[in-house]
This record gives sequence, C-alpha cells and structure tokens, in this order.
Amino acid sequence: MAVYKVTVATGDMAEAGTNNSISITLVGSYGESRQTTVSFLFLPGKEKSLSVHCRQDLGPIVLIRLHKWRLFLEDAWFCKDVRVTAPNGTLYRFPCYQWLEGVTTVEVREGSGKKLVDDKLQILKEHRQRELAARQEAYRWKDFAQGWPRCLNVDSIFELDSNIQFSSIRAKNFTGFLIFQGASHFLSGFLLRRTSWNSLDEMRTIFSRTQGRDIGGCL
Repeated sequence: MAVYKVTVATGDMAEAGTNNSISITLVGSYGESRQTTVSFLFLPGKEKSLSVHCRQDLGPIVLIRLHKWRLFLEDAWFCKDVRVTAPNGTLYRFPCYQWLEGVTTVEVREGSGKKLVDDKLQILKEHRQRELAARQEAYRWKDFAQGWPRCLNVDSIFELDSNIQFSSIRAKNFTGFLIFQGASHFLSGFLLRRTSWNSLDEMRTIFSRTQGRDIGGCL
C-alpha cells in the first residue's frame, strides 16, 4: 500500500470557493490512483489536505486530474495549485490557476516546465495534443475588415471561457482607473473646455497633472 499526501489550494479572490464536489486522480509513470473525493466545500484562500491510498507505487507523478461535480446548483471553483508528496518524500507541484465550471475534468501537468522533446510517456504526448487542440478551438480568428488586424471569432467577450476573459479584479481596476482619470480631467477643466488651446504648454499643464500617476496606477 502506497499513501500519497495531497494538498489542494483555492485562490484567495472573491467567489473562488465552491460547494460543489471536487475529487482528484493521481497519474504516475507506473499507473494511476482511483478517483478520490477531496471535499464538498472550499473556501477562498484555504487549503484542503487528504491522503490518497494506492495498491502500489505510482512512480513519478506526471499529472493530476481534477474532477468537479455539480450537486444542485452550479458553483464555479478557482483552483490555485495542488501539491503531492510521494511515499518516499518527493514533493510534486501542480500549478493550476484556473476556473473549473460545470461538470468537468481538468488535467494539470507537474510544474517542471518540460518541452515537447521531454515527453517520453505516451500519456504526456496525448495530453499535450489535447491541450493544443483546446487552445486552437478557443482562439479562433477572423478578419474584422480588409486591411485590419485579425481578431477573435466571437461577438462578445462573454462567449469566451472564464479563464480567457479579462479577470474581474483587473476589470475593476481598469474601470476604477477610467473613473479616476475622467474625474481628474473634469476637475482640471479639460472636459468642460469650450475654447481652443492657447499653446502646447497649456496642454502639457493639463495632462501632466495626472498622466504619470494614472499610468503608474494602471500597470
């Protein structure tokens, strides 16, 4: 009997937790574990620890599968990362940093930054092919107009997967920046100006009050 210690971390942003069922499968070079339930409740910024019991040593852990099941209502979950400690003490890290929505299974590679030529196992080669096909499906391009740069083949950003959309945190920061910039220009007299500029120096005076500070806060 081989026992693996697993720690699953949830992201610390708002609504990252879930009350849906999450389970995990460990995949090693010698075989894979049975699907093991992690928990039915995840809170933002918290970790869940469990033990996965296997009949034999799985060898080096090359990837994991995270399974999300909806019990009643859909509740998306943001997984930060997963850490697996093998019976011999070897620690494997699996950075996830993505949303899991609906009834789904997500495969995550061990975070060692391997290239295509490093994939010796067939299961890793197949995983890379599936991942490439998914990316090609998600990032489909179309011609907006002749002579214009190509753009994503969607009518709205909401048609994209949540992991592709602009994050809510960044969106709020961006919106806040626009409001702050608009207020600054309003207070400086830029938005209500009804006469022409007298000189370039006058324009520089208006924009220099907020430009450096605004751009720094947006990055």
